[in-house]
Amino acid sequence: MTTGIKTVIYPVRDLAKAKELYSRILGVDPVMDESYYVGYHLDGQDIGLDPHGHAKWEHGPISYWHVADIEATFASLVEAGAEPVHEVKDVGGGKRTAVLKDADDNPIGLIQEA
Repeated sequence: MTTGIKTVIYPVRDLAKAKELYSRILGVDPVMDESYYVGYHLDGQDIGLDPHGHAKWEHGPISYWHVADIEATFASLVEAGAEPVHEVKDVGGGKRTAVLKDADDNPIGLIQEA
């Protein structure tokens, strides 16, 4: 069903400050540096900074489980009691994401590569 958590996206209010901090923490430059998203890749892990993230999820970072079939996984989790937060959507280049939450309001991010 999943190949594990490989992506964590942090909601940030000041993208420039966050980029400076995470570049230092990670010790690498971003692989994607846009006004709407800054992304890093380090040792198989993707770290993202989302300046619109607080509007999507106000409780902190979201870990994304990488899945082969996001529609089927999303439906299976809803059937198991998860509540949809953000339906499946294409975020560019065929990559698709969705967010659900469990009964304790913990976010469950899903991502399917193109």
